[in-house]
Amino acid sequence: MDEGRTTVMVVDDNLANLKVAKLALMRAYDVFTVPSAAKMFEVLGRIRPQLILLDIAMPDMGGLDAMRALKSGPATKDIPVVFLTATTDPENELEGLALGAIDYIPKPIVPQLLLKRVELHLTVESQRRRLEEQAATLNANAREIQSLNENLQRLVENKTRDVLKLQNAILRGMADMVEARDGVAGGHISRTQRFIWELINGLEAMDLYRDEMRGWDTNLMLESSQLHDLGKIAVPDSILRKPGALSPQEFEEMKKHVEYGVSIIERIESEVPGSDFLKYAKIFAKTHHEKWDGSGYPHGLAGCGIPLPGRILALADVYDALTSSRPYKDALPHAEAVGVIQGERGRHFDPAIVDAFEHVADWFALAASTGR
Repeated sequence: MDEGRTTVMVVDDNLANLKVAKLALMRAYDVFTVPSAAKMFEVLGRIRPQLILLDIAMPDMGGLDAMRALKSGPATKDIPVVFLTATTDPENELEGLALGAIDYIPKPIVPQLLLKRVELHLTVESQRRRLEEQAATLNANAREIQSLNENLQRLVENKTRDVLKLQNAILRGMADMVEARDGVAGGHISRTQRFIWELINGLEAMDLYRDEMRGWDTNLMLESSQLHDLGKIAVPDSILRKPGALSPQEFEEMKKHVEYGVSIIERIESEVPGSDFLKYAKIFAKTHHEKWDGSGYPHGLAGCGIPLPGRILALADVYDALTSSRPYKDALPHAEAVGVIQGERGRHFDPAIVDAFEHVADWFALAASTGR
């Protein structure tokens, strides 16, 4: 057997048919002729042909049963099979094709026709294998590219986390600096973030402002809330750290911290346009001192004219101020702070947010007592 030549197996119980087939094919192919299906399976244990020509009508095991056995064997199921038949029974042909045969060649065998049909099917089979190999190569390349993309994605995610950690550390440092200048003992920012989170949970639990909150990036919003008092950096120490009550003129100067904070954020925003983080930060800085009844500052906004994040922070900020010690006052107990906030329902605070506060007030008490 020539290793460079294609192997064809002819299976027929008629020795004359085997001889005709071999003479027709032997110049182009290595041809194995076997007289029965049983002999075919014996030979298949030693060689693997690229094509089998299988007589459909043989004693002991006919072509259809042999075909079923071929297709059930892992080593033989992919060998293409062409039936040889002396009958023209459409049902037999349909059954053979359904079992996986690729063609029927009629008998008596016409040598030139047999050679051309074998050439055709071997060419098609060769192209099919080539396409499968190319597909396998493409799939392997695709898997490699996917793996590279996944590795790149992980690298980007890790770098992004590092950047976000750095950003948050810088923000926390700025917030701590503001707290230190304000004479606050510390923890105001982290507690306020916790209170905002609890109020959002309360609103969701009571099905309040669901449409308005849809699409919020809550984690990003909480991080940005750290900048709500950023403008206090520009307020003189004599006012910011004054242990007693502020005079009317001093209070007007203190109120300017809102404008200072918004101005700082807008300058950053001009360098980083389209940032949701800065959008949330500006809302918090600009509106957390507005009041539901319009008596707040700096713009005297009222009701739902105050953005919802600002209305939420307003209550969180006041609760923390009430329950925290300052140089000029003692901390109120939780119950008294709740009473103050309830008394400001519809005046300082959005009534719906006060309802949400009452729903989660126990969590506020826990956060205030633990400092987290």
